[in-house]
Amino acid sequence: MQSKFINHPQNTFLEISSPDSMQITCTNSIEQQTAFVFEVGFNGRMDMYGDVDTVAQYLNAHEGWFCRCAQPMKVEPLIDNGYILTVGKYGSFGYEVEPKIGVVLKPPVDRVYLMHTIPIPDYDAMGYDVNYQATMKLQEVAVENYSIPSKGLFAKQVTIPDRITQVSWELNLKVKVEFPQFIGKLSPSLVQATGDRLLAQIVRQISPRLTYKVQQDFHTSHNLSMPPKNSRQLNKIS
Repeated sequence: MQSKFINHPQNTFLEISSPDSMQITCTNSIEQQTAFVFEVGFNGRMDMYGDVDTVAQYLNAHEGWFCRCAQPMKVEPLIDNGYILTVGKYGSFGYEVEPKIGVVLKPPVDRVYLMHTIPIPDYDAMGYDVNYQATMKLQEVAVENYSIPSKGLFAKQVTIPDRITQVSWELNLKVKVEFPQFIGKLSPSLVQATGDRLLAQIVRQISPRLTYKVQQDFHTSHNLSMPPKNSRQLNKIS
């Protein structure tokens, strides 16, 4: 992990390093709070053109698709069913971190998968702590064969098979950050709102890309047509 503290005088602009950069102005605050917990929740789904047993067999072999599809995040094996993820550099209020987290994908029970953070041995996450909890469920949906024309005059038709497996999930992400002392001069509500917003931006950046790659990897490896864009969904939970 890399981090840097940048000293700024009062009433100056602080650059927020995020996918959508923005600026804020320092303000005085009576409450000198330097530790914040940011939280966000999402749910979503993706459709797989295959029966539930075929999809489950693919997902169970996660040592293959997880490493392939998580790129450009760096993935390292940790323990059985576990991995170390280096997410990328993110920051706010002049404080930047490169989060590295340990995650484990538990074996399924009744086609329900649990994924959560685990400690990384001999690793000190200075300045932050990540708590990631996710649930993924498989459900086979029986549909009649029909074709949905894609947009465009010369676009190909997409044939829907008679069996589709819907992979639905829900995730909750909490990040505790120890900011340098000058953050105590900012309004706590401003810090909280900005951190929650940045956390949501990170999920919106990573999750759709991962979902698309998993869909593409499964359908390519099974010589199946790729489902359309509306077969993938991501929704923020209030």
